[in-house]
Amino acid sequence: MFKPADQLTYRALFTGVELSTRVYGEKTLLAQFKLQPGAAIPVHAHPYEQTGILLAGRIVLHFNGVDHAAGPGDSWCIAAGLPHSARAIEAAVVVEVFSPPREDYLS
Repeated sequence: MFKPADQLTYRALFTGVELSTRVYGEKTLLAQFKLQPGAAIPVHAHPYEQTGILLAGRIVLHFNGVDHAAGPGDSWCIAAGLPHSARAIEAAVVVEVFSPPREDYLS
């Protein structure tokens, strides 16, 4: 699968949070998120391992009982089933890989 950058489309997930599913295969899905300042992703858990990198902006990730202040270039891996949340301190762009692919991100 190949998707040129100029063909990205986004959809709203939460207030101030947009998702673009970049590409996916049998075992992984690559997603890009845009977060507006103050946007929050509430505490949730899912059966997908989630590995990410912050490309721009500042966010706070919360998992394992710890707030992780992230800036450009910082990365993380959140185990499947682990409760976690995020909030944007400033406008941010995040890229994450989910394994296995998230069915809810395919539509």
